[in-house]
Amino acid sequence: MDKEQPRLAFGTTVYAEDGTEIGQVRGIDENGLYITLRDGIEGMSVEHVRSGQAFGEAELLWRCWECGELGRLDQDIPDACPSCGADREELYYWTED
Repeated sequence: MDKEQPRLAFGTTVYAEDGTEIGQVRGIDENGLYITLRDGIEGMSVEHVRSGQAFGEAELLWRCWECGELGRLDQDIPDACPSCGADREELYYWTED
């Protein structure tokens, strides 16, 4: 019997081998997962990726790993890049001032 592999998506809770919650998925690329580890941080928010400058405010966008297309993050990252058709797994969060 084949075990069904869990589907990872942005905001999915990730657990250590002992069952301890370690954070939520905030990005996926060919190197693996990027996980929000800090307590009190909202998944998929700009609060944990501020520009760090005293002025302005960072805008949370999505970006395509394949073609570099940027898009507004109105609801969620799209299922595919509207520019090149790359799968959702090729898209990641991006901030701009």
